[in-house]
Amino acid sequence: MTSDRSTDDSRPRNWFDRLTQLFGSEPQNREQLIELLKDAKQRALLDTDALSMIEGVLQVSELRVRDIMIPRAEMVYVRREDPLERVLEIAVKSAHSRFPVIGEDKGEVVGVMLAKDLLTFCVESGRRPFNIRDLLRPTVFVPESKRLNVLLKEFRASRNHMAVVVDEYGNAAGLVTIEDVLEQIVGEIEDEHDYDEGAEIFRRGKNEYSAKARTPIEDFNAYFATDLSDAEFDTIGGLVIKALGHLPKRGESVDIHPFRFTVMRADSRRVHLLSIERLDVEPEGELP
Repeated sequence: MTSDRSTDDSRPRNWFDRLTQLFGSEPQNREQLIELLKDAKQRALLDTDALSMIEGVLQVSELRVRDIMIPRAEMVYVRREDPLERVLEIAVKSAHSRFPVIGEDKGEVVGVMLAKDLLTFCVESGRRPFNIRDLLRPTVFVPESKRLNVLLKEFRASRNHMAVVVDEYGNAAGLVTIEDVLEQIVGEIEDEHDYDEGAEIFRRGKNEYSAKARTPIEDFNAYFATDLSDAEFDTIGGLVIKALGHLPKRGESVDIHPFRFTVMRADSRRVHLLSIERLDVEPEGELP
């Protein structure tokens, strides 16, 4: 005779039920939940990537737009009165797919322009007169205080990919994209316009460079013929974080002789990309 199982026992347990059964008690707050998840990783129930994404999901519910937005001073934009040549120059140089269009100043965003809408103006045959007002799409405005989980839900519902962040006076304070929000969960998202995976340091000018924050200090020193210390940190990103004394946000700078490092990309957990200016360049000298 086959014994019957209870209704509760026959239901498949989800991963959280299994974790709490394994460790004996349910977490009472977020800190306890994080510790439970870290313990699960140590027991090989979660891998590093899964733990990182779960932590990112938990952070998204606490972070606000102001924590990740691109400040107004760093926005790539076009002006409502810009001629076609200027608009195409900005689109090609930045390789962005969307651009806020401003009026009298950067605090007044009058619409959004998509780069793909410029394609029709790249051929001579059948080209119609250019008027940027014909290309404007509605702008989504969000307050600086909006939580990221709410913003992500709104992005998905409206199928928008970019929003202009406004301050308490209704002026544009910056912008935020759906990619910025998703990177808080999955880490940096690289696309076809990002640098090659194999390269760590990129020369942009005579004394201007970009470098991935994960670049080993040993490799950095070999490239620049310098002797930055790797006694405490292995990567150039770690050295920058130590010099600043905190996890920096995009746009923060610090001088570590003979360089000036500026954070180009960062999220709430790590620095991804750095802009580097060498400060000891000889006028006649040629950099490596």
